[in-house]
Amino acid sequence: MTHLNPLVTVYITSHNYGKYIQQSVDSVLSQTFTDFELLIIDDGSTDNSRELIEHYREIENVKIIFQQNKGLNITNNIALRAAKGKYIMRLEADDYLDNNALLVMSNLLEQDEELGMVFPDYYLVDEQGEILNLEKRHNFDREVKLLDQPAHGACTMIRRDYLLRLNGYNEDYTCQDGYELWIKFTNSYKVKNVNTALFYYRRHGANLTGNEDKILTTRARIKDDYLKDDEFDKSALAVLPIRGENSQNHTTAFEKINGEYLLDWKIKELIKSERIQQVVVTSPSLKVKSHLEAHYDSNAVKFIHRNENLAQLNTGLVETLNEALEQLEGNQFDYLMVLGVEYPYINFKTVNDAINTLAIFEADSLISVRPETNLFFRHDGEGMKPILNMDKFTKLERDALYRNIGGITLTKLGYFKKHQTLLGGKVGHIVIGQKESLGIFSKYELKVANAIVDL
Repeated sequence: MTHLNPLVTVYITSHNYGKYIQQSVDSVLSQTFTDFELLIIDDGSTDNSRELIEHYREIENVKIIFQQNKGLNITNNIALRAAKGKYIMRLEADDYLDNNALLVMSNLLEQDEELGMVFPDYYLVDEQGEILNLEKRHNFDREVKLLDQPAHGACTMIRRDYLLRLNGYNEDYTCQDGYELWIKFTNSYKVKNVNTALFYYRRHGANLTGNEDKILTTRARIKDDYLKDDEFDKSALAVLPIRGENSQNHTTAFEKINGEYLLDWKIKELIKSERIQQVVVTSPSLKVKSHLEAHYDSNAVKFIHRNENLAQLNTGLVETLNEALEQLEGNQFDYLMVLGVEYPYINFKTVNDAINTLAIFEADSLISVRPETNLFFRHDGEGMKPILNMDKFTKLERDALYRNIGGITLTKLGYFKKHQTLLGGKVGHIVIGQKESLGIFSKYELKVANAIVDL
């Protein structure tokens, strides 16, 4: 069959994945849907990939491209320019498709002209291809109102014309093509998931999945660049609440890391943030007041006295924040951010990322979190039982656990004033790195924090 104008272009990107490339290619060639072309792009492999790929050269609807190592997003754009299909999909050389993947996803796109992107559930497999579990996404037709959980960059079928209108992939990024694409697409076009597993996602030591710092840093940069392009003009008020002089919170503020108070670590990072218009420290403590007056310009860091009764343990922050806002009357803010002095390694880039994330996904409030991947158990009287069916083969996205950590709570100021709560409505999130999640609540953690500085 001739494929001069195929409905679908699939392209496989490979760099030293000779161990897996044949299974990936064969999974495309064995599709029940046949109106496709396949581009195999070897990105400068030094293993036996080239020899294996050459075996497919004589197949009519296969095109082979050998290139020097250019990286993911440059390769994505090379495929986009070479593609002839109405729809385009990337497949990693270490992953492989269900036989009906192209049929199911292309049918959905054919049925709805407004639909720009379709992505399925998937099986997580190990290095040998043994299925570990079934990963089921939310149902986007019934459950999803906040689009802050992106689809995979791979095995997502995209309307090629729409991708071209969005200028393809940003070649400044070396990973997280799916996240960049997700932000651009969800702000312009309709997206949809298929609650059927249609590909096999391989987890092994050579892929990017485990490189958390690189992933989080790149995602933050993508969001920052996206909002710069849109001339972001929102501003935030940052509030750092400190309790009275006899409290643990106050003691922690004047503990030292590398010879500097934690209070100063936090303030100096907030001052660096171009998203923060005003920093406020609110406390009943004269020591805090004197320290701020001695070390900071009052225009940059404003001290607001906190009523002693409002600084007691187990007392909420709403009244304290209302008092602070009254004293700042006349200042215009879009967002209200409350931070914990106990987290010294939260830097200004993470503060910016929180504000950017709330703005991009149009949430009402946001928290900083760490995903919990360990099993959790409860004792039901007969013994320990896993909660939320965490030991089951099928992993439901709705059952994933996140721990609120890192000391960032961010709210639209209008939402706070109307509802008198910091957390509510559509609650977004940012995932913070392991270092930033370190909280200082004991002498042991203080020693760990100082040890990190030494490293």
